[in-house]
Amino acid sequence: MSAASCLRSEDPFLCSICLDVFTDPVTTPCGHNFCKNCINEHWNSNGQCPMCKKVFTSKPELEVNTFISEVISQFRQEAQQKASSSSSEQQAAKPGEVPCDVCTEEKQRTTEKQAEDFIKELEQEISELKKRSSEVEKLSHSEDHHHFLKNFLSLKAVPPTKDWTEVSVRPSSYEGTVVRAVAQLEETLSKQMKKLLAEFELKRVQQYAVDVTLDPVTAHPKLILSDDGKQVNYGDVKKNLPDNPKRFTRFSIVLGKQSFSSGRFYFEVQVKEKTDWNLGVARESINRKGQISLCPQDGFWTIRLRNGNEYKANSGPSVHLSLKSRPQKVGVFVDYEKGLVSFYDVDAAALIYSFTGCSFTEKLYPYFSPYNNDGGKNSAPLIICPVNQTV
Repeated sequence: MSAASCLRSEDPFLCSICLDVFTDPVTTPCGHNFCKNCINEHWNSNGQCPMCKKVFTSKPELEVNTFISEVISQFRQEAQQKASSSSSEQQAAKPGEVPCDVCTEEKQRTTEKQAEDFIKELEQEISELKKRSSEVEKLSHSEDHHHFLKNFLSLKAVPPTKDWTEVSVRPSSYEGTVVRAVAQLEETLSKQMKKLLAEFELKRVQQYAVDVTLDPVTAHPKLILSDDGKQVNYGDVKKNLPDNPKRFTRFSIVLGKQSFSSGRFYFEVQVKEKTDWNLGVARESINRKGQISLCPQDGFWTIRLRNGNEYKANSGPSVHLSLKSRPQKVGVFVDYEKGLVSFYDVDAAALIYSFTGCSFTEKLYPYFSPYNNDGGKNSAPLIICPVNQTV
């Protein structure tokens, strides 16, 4: 029995050009599937999709449809097994005994009908999941926050799907492949939704971007500040600077010139190529001369990097942070009234850590520490970056 005999001409696993089971199936940008050789020959003489007639000015890049390839492969394997089994049964028949082909064919038709029904139901679920995925992709490019939030809430729930772990077709054919395809689509959509929500949250806080510059009056004598007040790195030579109540004299710290005592504010700092740093905010009355404990109780809300890959929140006691990627740019957001300080991996649009339930009663200043050079390994500067609000 051939694989084609298990399928009708209108089935989704037949090429609409050669009307046979797919060979090396590929998918066009408009979403239709054809045998690779068939569609290549078609493009040479016609620039339209054979199904939807969409016109392509140049030959599009064709992607291999691994899902259909797996299904067809299993179809062919099953056909070969059935042919082999049928041959064995006929050789094993007793003398004068004839196998009941009518019963065998009836069972086959019943199984095929059951499989066809399952395929149709799965195709409908896959179609709905793909539609939802497409809508999520379009929404991710929206710059209208009101429109984004309204439509995001309607898309947030993944459409209900059947529990295919309870479904089977005997003899087993390709249900394992289609079940995996549905599960993969659901997982992909879930990841898209999480990523979209994270990007929306970052866009929201970036609305509160402020212009921050470094205050040389507060800088430790070994720190080197750029003329524009946007960069700071550690120098090995201690400069002879006048001491004043605002200057840090024990640790390599510098504060921003700007202070905030209400509302929300946000700024971004490039930490690229650094192995050690501290970032966050600090209250005005912090100790600037002696021993410092970087914790909220002493007026610091900061996170840190040590040894190139050890991230912690200085929450007293510190909290180890497991990050999927190494941030190149860190965003710092403060909501003064809500008592919130949040840190973001800007490029990944991912929340790193949040201090919540804070009680702010004084002015807050942006806080920066490039840490020491570590023999040149950590010589790169901290750089205050302009905020790109079209992420």
